[in-house]
Amino acid sequence: MAPYDDWNKIDDEDDEELQDISLYESKRDVILFCIDCSPSMLKMREDERYEDVQTCNLMIALEAAMQIQKKKVLVGPNDAVGIMLFNTTKSNDDEKDSVDLKQGNYVYQSIATIDAPKVMELAQLFDEARENPGLLEETFPPMTGKRIALGDVFTSCNWVIRHDAPKTATKRIFFITDEDDPHPGPSGHRLMNSARTTLIDLVQAGVTVEPFFISTDEKPFDPDKFYSSVLLATNLSELDETGDDGPASILPESISITRVEELLAQMRFHEVPKRALFSVPLTLAPGFVIGVKGYGLITEQKKGSYRYFADLGDRMEPVTSRTAYVDEDRDAEADKAEILYGMDLGAPSEGDTEVGTGASGLDVGGRAVQLGSRVFYTADEVRSFRTLGLEPGIKLLGFKDRSELAFEDNVKHSIFVYPDEMAYSGSKRTFTALLKTMIKKKKLAIVLSLTRRNASPVFCAVLPQMEKVDESGWREPPGFHLIPLPFADDIRAAPQQKGFRASDELVESARKWIEKLKVKNGSYPPDSYPNPALAYHNAQLEASAFREDFDPEAFEDLTVPKLDMMHKRAGKLLREWKQVLVEDETANVVAAPAAGRKRKADTQDVTIDETEVRRLYEEDQLRKLRVEDLKNFLKSKSEPVSGKKDDLVERVADWLDAHP
Repeated sequence: MAPYDDWNKIDDEDDEELQDISLYESKRDVILFCIDCSPSMLKMREDERYEDVQTCNLMIALEAAMQIQKKKVLVGPNDAVGIMLFNTTKSNDDEKDSVDLKQGNYVYQSIATIDAPKVMELAQLFDEARENPGLLEETFPPMTGKRIALGDVFTSCNWVIRHDAPKTATKRIFFITDEDDPHPGPSGHRLMNSARTTLIDLVQAGVTVEPFFISTDEKPFDPDKFYSSVLLATNLSELDETGDDGPASILPESISITRVEELLAQMRFHEVPKRALFSVPLTLAPGFVIGVKGYGLITEQKKGSYRYFADLGDRMEPVTSRTAYVDEDRDAEADKAEILYGMDLGAPSEGDTEVGTGASGLDVGGRAVQLGSRVFYTADEVRSFRTLGLEPGIKLLGFKDRSELAFEDNVKHSIFVYPDEMAYSGSKRTFTALLKTMIKKKKLAIVLSLTRRNASPVFCAVLPQMEKVDESGWREPPGFHLIPLPFADDIRAAPQQKGFRASDELVESARKWIEKLKVKNGSYPPDSYPNPALAYHNAQLEASAFREDFDPEAFEDLTVPKLDMMHKRAGKLLREWKQVLVEDETANVVAAPAAGRKRKADTQDVTIDETEVRRLYEEDQLRKLRVEDLKNFLKSKSEPVSGKKDDLVERVADWLDAHP
């Protein structure tokens, strides 16, 4: 069935002209790598990946930043990345724009759109550092005997982002350090409060800080010493836990790296930006409005779109496409504001180019046209047909019991809704109060939702979700699920057919090998298993962009099952289950095939199960069986098989009546 909003859509080409491009303008992602450059981060050790090569925590962190840049060159060409080092004596004093940068901070790479030369420059630094282990310490000399105040680090991050990052982008800081107590001593409490204050300013500016703590056997990391009192709470359930000194000191979701080599894997996992699909007001009552953002839970990953380039001889320039409408009579480009949209309602008449100017006695917004003329609409009118004259937003209509939401109401993917404090002050606290009350009373809300200007309003159910943390550490944040409710014709009465049930012995035998092959910790992190087709495609593009050799044999498909391990764990149990399967009678019964198949199967030796035939008889659906099936059944009961299909159906029904 066509989507419910297809009735008022104009042509695809024209539809692009009416799109609200603000949805896409805010989808740029900015990451600032803020890396500690203290002596412990520069301490050299043997690199386990290579022979006779030394490395350090700083090199691993910079290499992880380079790999993220390589990835974004392909999947996020409009995104921007920067690198700032702190606790180093190297400075940007020679640059006039860096006057607001605190001493002890050094911007190695300013925030800018990623390009291949920038990444290759970083790769060259690694090659030289592997040959000369002391190069990084010479290039970025660390501060000795003291450390820069963490508040100054966050202040410098704020300046770098304000100076270089686009205002509409999603801004994040990847904070990497191995020092769990940067300010010991009597001044620690004062510096802790200063760091927390500057971090609040950073968060209020729309910046998210994601910490990566390096913890090793030689230097374990304890976040409770300092960072649990500085880093801000990131979920709604913690917002109400306030004291006299403000919000409670609760550590947000952080990454504790026990092996430095895991840093890249964790960064790749967290690098994917949480881009909002929309940011609209949520109207709870007349004059009572809060801000919310919607996030898609499921997104199909695709190959990047191709671009056209013009060969100018000495260089290649990207070509920008544009749609133009031409008036054939005047042989000139038509003004977009003068273009009208009309429907093909039969053969056009001679006067179909005349647009009616209105008539008295009509309702507001009505238009009268000449008899036999075509009706035309402006782009604004077409848009109003789709939006019903509503502005983007979500309006609360009422509440229902959670039991009112049926399973079959989930016909489309839901959208996760989270408060937007930047749009309306107090949104988080109001959102939290509504969430907790709905969970406590086991209610769901019914709303009218219009998420963007080019969409159609839809009735939705709002289902609350409380915070959950499973055994593997995977965290489900608190918030609302916006579930589009189906219209009457979106639901079909699907036929229900009962299949054969396996015996208890067969089920128990299968359970044994299934237990052996369960996913570790009972969870499947999809971000850890990239699409192999996309990964292979991106690996080739990456090699081409950075002038590297691409080795197809070296490509690793993480989705390939580890068959050797599976056979080692459950091979014996699988063979036992297979033997039970062969001996089980219910597993060797062939169900009656559905009617209407084009190809005829060889049913000479196949006996139709009597249970299936009797079920169809009780439902008055014997005619669904094919003639061959009816004949095979009658043949197995020593009944005649001559006659037409109606005769066979009647004969089968008579036999079933005689043998209840």
